This record gives sequence, C-alpha cells and structure tokens, in this order.
Amino acid sequence: MRKSKFSEEQIIGFLKQAEAGMPVAEICRKGGFSDATFYKWRSKFGGMEASDAQRLRELEAENAKLKKLLAEAHLDMHALKSVLGVKR
Repeated sequence: MRKSKFSEEQIIGFLKQAEAGMPVAEICRKGGFSDATFYKWRSKFGGMEASDAQRLRELEAENAKLKKLLAEAHLDMHALKSVLGVKR
C-alpha cells in the first residue's frame, strides 16, 4: 500500500478547516488532492484528534503483526498435518 504524502495530523487539519466552514473544493485545491481523497479521509478520520490518529496507526500496525503471526501458525499447522498424514 502506498504511503500518503500527508501525515495524519495534516489530514485532520484539513478536516478541521472544512468543519470551520471553508469550502471543500478550496481545501483540496490548496492541499493538492482530490475531492474523493478528502471524503475518503473524512470517512476514516472524521471526528478524530491528532492523538486518536496516532493510536489508530499503532493499532493498525499491531493488527497487521497479529494477522501475520496467525497466518504463519496456520501454515505450520498445515505443514504438520501433511507430514503426519492427518486428514481434515
């Protein structure tokens, strides 16, 4: 997945500007991103503070690590079953 050129703090700043009444088209033009990107960010980060975004990033990283560990465990179990000849 491609990394955004904007940090979570910057994204939340753009969203706060829109909440303050600045037109979305103007925010997008000044920031150099599309309306679709803005609305995608709003669905993900809407109502968050910068500290919440930091916590979200940490939780996503932890979740990815746990998913990787689970996948490796399933591969190990499958390999053991095939070696021992156990049918499912």
